Amino acid sequence: MLLKKFEDARAYDAPNHWGCHGLRLQGFEEGGPTNQWVGFSQFLPGGGAGPDSTPFEKVYVVLDGEMTVEWDGHTEVLRAMDSLTVPPGQVRRIENRTNHVCRMLVVIPYPPKD
Repeated sequence: MLLKKFEDARAYDAPNHWGCHGLRLQGFEEGGPTNQWVGFSQFLPGGGAGPDSTPFEKVYVVLDGEMTVEWDGHTEVLRAMDSLTVPPGQVRRIENRTNHVCRMLVVIPYPPKD
């Protein structure tokens, strides 16, 4: 079992993100999860990511604020406690189009070991 306090979370830079501050809550440490890691992303107004895709699925959970998600000609706004599974290879773009910070949990599997 691994207990981590929020004040011990470490910042990380996510590729192709802007106006975003990411903290790793769990993952990549002894005693932590073995299948996935959990990030906490704070998107400033106008912040976002993409368009891009990953070879693995991920899950977004909006905790506070709003996040607009675009994929395959669709647009959807996620609000507090809405969640989204992004399948492997799905091109998506996300953007905080409000004047408030959007706070999200992101659950991502570890990269495959070569």
